[in-house]
Amino acid sequence: MKFDYKELAEIVRSKNFWPRLLIMVIGVFIMAVTYNLFLLHYELVTGGTSGLAIIITDLFEISPALFIFIAELFLLVLSFFLLGAKTTGMTIIGALLFPFFISLTSNFCADLAPKLNFDSMIIVTLISGILFGIGSGLVYKMGYSTGGSDILMQIINKYMHISSGVSLFLSNVFIIILGAFVFGLNKAIYGIIIIVINSIIVDKILLGISTSKVFYISTKKQEEIKGLLETLKTGHTIIKAEGGNSKSRTDLIMCVINNRDYYMFKNVVQQVDPEAFIIITDCYEVYGGKRKETFPFI
Repeated sequence: MKFDYKELAEIVRSKNFWPRLLIMVIGVFIMAVTYNLFLLHYELVTGGTSGLAIIITDLFEISPALFIFIAELFLLVLSFFLLGAKTTGMTIIGALLFPFFISLTSNFCADLAPKLNFDSMIIVTLISGILFGIGSGLVYKMGYSTGGSDILMQIINKYMHISSGVSLFLSNVFIIILGAFVFGLNKAIYGIIIIVINSIIVDKILLGISTSKVFYISTKKQEEIKGLLETLKTGHTIIKAEGGNSKSRTDLIMCVINNRDYYMFKNVVQQVDPEAFIIITDCYEVYGGKRKETFPFI
């Protein structure tokens, strides 16, 4: 049976539309408050139209919300012609809400920012990265975007055939370098740290925190390992495999183990077969199957 991916994607997008939209709006609001309260107040440039707005505001005293709004409009028009209506549609709400919320909260944040006394810029950097990451993560997780460098990334990726990561780097690096010239190298470094923290938080929100580990076990004592898994009441899958060099056929045992049981299970397997070949990876979500939450004898 052949599936129409675009049709299925539309069905997914239409599910829980209003709750997703509300969460996206909350995410954009968090980003706007963080921007006014920390990034703009401390002149921390992190790339994108928002980072460029901080530089423009310092040089020409133009309202950052107005600059971001004009820049986003230009990029949305560019996106419509170069990336298509559907791609632009998932960006337009966040792209327009972001400068609106920046303008809406600017006076409140301007009054509050001087009252927040921090011992060092490291604390400001950490708070900024975490809060901005939470806001961005909520927006991305709901399938939306706030435009800016995201649009440039997609255009570069599509027409220059450069990977998304490199495209995003190229679209931001010039702004960060310009920020270093305007505000100094120290603040540019703080801005880079914020980007790194932001990326980590976004990944955690999008992927979740790994609560389990997937084990791939190649062992000569398969029955003993299977017996251990049966004792644990944990389901497992047998994967037929072939050695790349030896060409010998073998079975891989795949199972999912809770993080808190990781150390115990790994060492028990090594006790059963010290020569076992084990691959362990993070597992973010598990649906269906049979999985024991904890060891029954601990």
